[in-house]
Amino acid sequence: MELGRILLVEDNKYDVELTLRSLAEFNVANEVIVVTNGADALDYLYRRGTFAARHGGNPAVILLDLKLPKVSGIEVLRIIKADEQLKIVPVVILTSSREEQDLMDSYKLGVNAYVVKPIGFNEFARAIKGLGAFWAIINEPPPGSPRKF
Repeated sequence: MELGRILLVEDNKYDVELTLRSLAEFNVANEVIVVTNGADALDYLYRRGTFAARHGGNPAVILLDLKLPKVSGIEVLRIIKADEQLKIVPVVILTSSREEQDLMDSYKLGVNAYVVKPIGFNEFARAIKGLGAFWAIINEPPPGSPRKF
């Protein structure tokens, strides 16, 4: 069974560190690829630029912030869900935005989950561990997808 990569698209270094630490505490063994803007996320997914030589295959899940430099998270989501090869990849919005419009736009575009980042470390860690448990244990991916965390 292939162990899929996690693509973390987050521009806040503190949130990246907390996410990586929380996944490690949950013993998630997947490789986590971190990119800090929407343009790099798309380059990773389409294997271009810096990521032109990366190994093939889509991530098992994408953790996507909305408020990103270069290309917004909403635009990244729009592109992913419009692409036949990428639209089956689960996308979890992981954001500080509680704006109703962001929530509605995300679901209209086909996001799989929308999680508002808690402020405190312990709450944030619990949220990340819960995401890991869901995508690793509960969720059933489509045939041919990377299976587990």
